Amino acid sequence: HVCRLHYPYIYFFIHVFHSLKFSLYYFFSKKGYRVQSFGTGDKVKLPGAAPDRPNVYEFGTPYDDIYQDLLQKDRELYTRNGLLHMLDRNRRIKPHPERFQSTSEQFNLILTCEERVYDQVIESLEGRDSQTTPVHIVNIEIQDNHEEATIGAFLMCDLVAMMANSDDLDNDIDEMLQDFEAKCQRPILHCLLFY
Repeated sequence: HVCRLHYPYIYFFIHVFHSLKFSLYYFFSKKGYRVQSFGTGDKVKLPGAAPDRPNVYEFGTPYDDIYQDLLQKDRELYTRNGLLHMLDRNRRIKPHPERFQSTSEQFNLILTCEERVYDQVIESLEGRDSQTTPVHIVNIEIQDNHEEATIGAFLMCDLVAMMANSDDLDNDIDEMLQDFEAKCQRPILHCLLFY
């Protein structure tokens, strides 16, 4: 999923895993950010009864419908793995999942936590008409598990705060990312494109 954050002078979004999304919602809301999430795949895929049998939905399917579908399929399984809880929180935030490639909104910063999604975002943006509005795409690799989600939420919040406090993000970002990479001991990818 991709989360869009609004902060004075900066508009950006973040791609996050389901396990990371609500850690970020919590941390960013405490800092005064508003968060909106997007997906980047062709469909919404949620874990199923077996790894090779995910629950697949179209973007735009209401969270209420997804919740009811999983409730009917296996209430115990989807309660135990946290999907029903996650969907309950999702449906209080917005009506349905949204796809990044379908949005016409422009951002000046895009953060992802998985290289595959970083590549998808770049591919999507390169396929659009290029103008003169710069957008920085940044990836911090974060594994999709609870411990990493908590650590990742702190890292993302730190990075967002640094960027939001920059008077000239376009000129500051390279040095900022080098310093942050050294601090967090994780490889960081960065690309500049234009809308």
